[in-house]
This record gives sequence, C-alpha cells and structure tokens, in this order.
Amino acid sequence: MAVYVVYFCISNYWCDGNHPLQNKEEKMKNTKEINKWNPETYNKHTAFVSQLALPVVELLNPQEGEHILDAGCGDGTLAIEIEKYGAKVVGVDMSAEMIEACKEKGIEAYVGSVTSLSYANEFDAVFSNATLHWVKDVKGAVENIAKSLKNGGRFVAEFGGVGNMHHVVVAIQQVFDNHPEFGAFQNPWYFPTPKEYQALLESVGFEVKYIELIPRSTPMDDIVHWLDIFVNGITEHLSKEQFEVFKSECRDILVNTIYSEEKGWILDYVRLRIEAVKIG
Repeated sequence: MAVYVVYFCISNYWCDGNHPLQNKEEKMKNTKEINKWNPETYNKHTAFVSQLALPVVELLNPQEGEHILDAGCGDGTLAIEIEKYGAKVVGVDMSAEMIEACKEKGIEAYVGSVTSLSYANEFDAVFSNATLHWVKDVKGAVENIAKSLKNGGRFVAEFGGVGNMHHVVVAIQQVFDNHPEFGAFQNPWYFPTPKEYQALLESVGFEVKYIELIPRSTPMDDIVHWLDIFVNGITEHLSKEQFEVFKSECRDILVNTIYSEEKGWILDYVRLRIEAVKIG
C-alpha cells in the first residue's frame, strides 16, 4: 500500500559492439533539447540540488554488486555516493557538458534521454534526482524506466511535485505576458500530484511502495543565478538585451514573494519522492 505524506509550515546490453546510447550521442548533441548547463556554474550556485538528495540515496539503499542506472546523472555527484555502497552505476544525462564532468569522476556515463533508453531487464535499480520534472513525455519516461529494470527492480526518484516553484512560474508567465515580443511562454516543467504519478507508475507495471510530497523552502544566493541556469530553454530565442530585461523584471516581481531582508532569497521548492518496484 502506498503511503502519502504531505508536510505543510544499463550484464551490459551491447549493440554491434557499442553501448546502446553511444550510437545516439553525436546525433543528440545536435538536437535542440540538449541542455547547455555549465557544471562549474551549476555547482557554484545550486550545489544544494545534490546535497539535499542524499536522503534519496539512502532510500535507494544500494547494495554491493548491484547494477544501477542514474537517469539524469548530472555531473555524477550522486553516482559517486551510490558507488560508495559497492554498486556499479551507469549515468545518462541530456547535457553533454554534464556527462563529461561525470566521466571525469570515473563514472560510466552517456548522453541520452530517459525517453530513449535502449536497455531491457538490465538494472537492479533506477535512480533519478531533479530530472523527471523536465520530461514532457511522462509515460514514455516511466515505460522506459520499467523496461530497463529487472523484475523486482526498484525505481527511486525525487523531482518537482505539484506547487514546485509556483511563484517563479507565475513571475515568468507575467513577464512574458508583459512582453508580446518575447512570444509565448512554453512551460517546460511537469509537476504532478502524488495521486497522478502513482496512477502513472501503476499503469506501466510498478507497485508504489512509498510516495511523499515534500515542501522544501531552499535558500538561493540570488534568483538571477537560478534564472541563468534553469531557463535557458525558455529564453534561448531572446536577444541578450531581452534576456537581461526578462531577468530583471522577474527579479522585481519575485522580490515581493520569495525574498526578505531577514532570510534573503528562498525558493519555493516542492519535491515528489517515490519508491516503486517493477512487478510486471
């Protein structure tokens, strides 16, 4: 039975001698959906993303000799933590820059999307942190995760849930509404409710063991740095000057909702944490 808690206050699967994702890497580097995130900048301003996910690694409970897929591995920070338990991690991420950083840490990693995994009955567990809210093909993602797992394999993840970054999304929409020349705001995020996501997992053969919605107010040095890192896909069509206007006006709006002299900038994060087991 799933528990709802709400707090308020890839043996390797080879293909023609190559890893199944290697043949796709060069093609994917040229696609629009590749994220151009700089690992150094990301870690400087948003290291909390990995630090706050250590309890999710504990929930994963990696075991000696397990084969684990890190879907959306970033620079490999959490993959390193998982391998400390004696597990073998394979990382997949849409950002070529992040994959290079991951490889530099000694993690086997490939550029790829969770919606185009080529594994079948390969992994003892799939782990994902702060990634799945970026995936619009929601069912495709969970279908691929289920296919990648052995029967009885675990899926443990945390990502944005309903209400995540509400004030920021509202501010972005307002700035786009105020500037028709910017075009329409194409919201890139998926923030589901626990009920919605549990139903999705069950529809592809998972049994949900645990699901929790966690409001997590998170300090940030400046909201402008968050915008610099996380909205490149939304604003890539803007000129440099327009992007500066966009950030400035977002900041002017958000200073009234997520900033105070006493606490500084506090992001209104809400995370959805899940543990599920493949049963069919």
